[in-house]
Amino acid sequence: MTMRLLSRFLSRSALLALPVMAGLGGVSPVLALDLQETPGLAAGLPPVGERVPAEPLIVDLEAKGRKTGVMGGTIETMIGRSKDVRLINAWGYARLVGYDKDLNLVPDILADVTVEEGRIFTLRTRKGHKWSDGAPFGAEDLRYYYEDVALNEELNPAGLPPFLLVDGEKPVFEVLDETTVRYTWSKPNPMFLPELAKARPPFIYRPAHYLKPFHGKYGDAAEIAKLAEQQKVRGWAPLHNALDDMYGAQNPDEPSLQPWVRAAGDNDRRFSLERNAFYHRVDAAGHQLPYVDRVVMTVADGKLIPAKTQAGEADLQARNLSFSDITVLKQGEAAQGYVTALWANSKGSEMSILPNLTVKDPVWRELLRDTRFRHALSLGIDRTMINRTLYFGLGKPGNDTVLPASPLFKPEYRTSWADYDPAKANALLDEIGLTQRNGEGTRLMADGRPLEIIIETAGEDSAQVDALELVSETWKELGIRLFIKPSQRDILRERSITGELVMSVWSGMENGIPTADMPPEDLAPVHGEVLSWFGWGDYWETKGAGGEKPDWQPAIRLMDLYQNWLVSTSSDERRAIWDEMLAIHAEETIRIGLVAEVPQPVVVKGLENVPLTAFYGWDPGAHFGLHRMDEFFFAK
Repeated sequence: MTMRLLSRFLSRSALLALPVMAGLGGVSPVLALDLQETPGLAAGLPPVGERVPAEPLIVDLEAKGRKTGVMGGTIETMIGRSKDVRLINAWGYARLVGYDKDLNLVPDILADVTVEEGRIFTLRTRKGHKWSDGAPFGAEDLRYYYEDVALNEELNPAGLPPFLLVDGEKPVFEVLDETTVRYTWSKPNPMFLPELAKARPPFIYRPAHYLKPFHGKYGDAAEIAKLAEQQKVRGWAPLHNALDDMYGAQNPDEPSLQPWVRAAGDNDRRFSLERNAFYHRVDAAGHQLPYVDRVVMTVADGKLIPAKTQAGEADLQARNLSFSDITVLKQGEAAQGYVTALWANSKGSEMSILPNLTVKDPVWRELLRDTRFRHALSLGIDRTMINRTLYFGLGKPGNDTVLPASPLFKPEYRTSWADYDPAKANALLDEIGLTQRNGEGTRLMADGRPLEIIIETAGEDSAQVDALELVSETWKELGIRLFIKPSQRDILRERSITGELVMSVWSGMENGIPTADMPPEDLAPVHGEVLSWFGWGDYWETKGAGGEKPDWQPAIRLMDLYQNWLVSTSSDERRAIWDEMLAIHAEETIRIGLVAEVPQPVVVKGLENVPLTAFYGWDPGAHFGLHRMDEFFFAK
């Protein structure tokens, strides 16, 4: 049964739930703003004074150097897969707390947050805030998530997610009043707020009025059984999980707090996301955001999206565009009336070569863990040549580290052991003892094998292959042969898990613009999915049940520092931890970065308030989210 076939039951259930929560809504008695009605809204909606919260988030566009917008219009954009419709919930970037342009965490959906001793978090929602269907939003929706979803073993057999645990301890959760809840741990939890601000947040709230009818604790058992049978699922829990899709946007019936919500009746090739008439942000002139009425996402072959963009088929496009498309996109600007903005990629490096420090082969393991070897590999790369050849000199050669836009940046993090110095690289290889060569001039390893490095790729980015071919030319001068092995993402990860992977190429550290208050997950071996150190990451994630305990001093220190960050109580303390972790990476060359800040093309057609220079990234950033897509508008 499709989601739409549930509508009759849903509408009846929602009506039953509304009177219970009606006390949370109501019209604001006094608003400092002269609120303006939004033209073109569907008939039957309450007036704007009843739709926005009694204490809305007032956006001061002038202070941000932006223009007050014009209401209306449709943003056309393209996606490569139907499931990418979920990106609307990243780009909209309505979060309990979110990052502003200076990377400070600020309340957004929440009216305010109070933190005591780094362990007591009091969250207050906006009085009169409503879901996209007009039902009140408040403390009950946070309670429902924590007590009835997160703690319910049938809905969530894996238990609470890590950001809600401190040394395995659950928080004490309290509802203080209709708009206020509190989470209390016995120790600091610096992970909590940054997690809420992610591009894909955990959504620690749920539309309780919508989901309760499908919950075994609240719903009518007979009705639930009938619906579960129609949906072909076994029981209330899988039915509830199928309907509870806050990020994926697969259920258009589920209410949302995002600026645009999926319209009913669209298809899996063209999605219409309509404005949320109950959205909580307004501009200083009293206009309820978003300015644009709808976002239409059309599914197209990813390889054709650059050509379709050049033909003028998108008003806002970055998805499926890459640096190599810039020349073609520039050629279409005059004819189609768009501009190609160049945003800097916020990754620590466009790509990095990753020695696998937990490789199974003992000879390779010893060599890859030798700091001199990694330094030699890094010194043997002409990054300036790669930047000029592949990126027309527009990138920044250097290590895989934080970018200058980060308050944690130091020049030496980017430059340490990153100069092209083949003489020094050769001297280091000799110092290691790799002095014997075969007839082709290739150095021999300790067991007599030629020093031939197979670097495996996921086969998803042709620029990685082009870069490795340039690296192979200069490594050959060191007596090292490089062979490129295109593969697939799943196979690459499997070879990392089994320890067969010697070296790979991947994009750089995800967050190149961190602050001290963001978790340093990119720098410590705490995730098994990282190709540099699966064994250590798996050991951390499984609490010692799997993987292997780190026995390499830099990795041990990085894990200790990460654990210290998890119990830190101040930004100064966290800053010191970040500084030491970044210094270790710079000195040890754990990842061999190539070029950073490579421009990402962002095509903009007729839209105002879209920055021409900005950062493009996932976390933090949510692609367009950090730049507040709800403030974009059409001048005409």
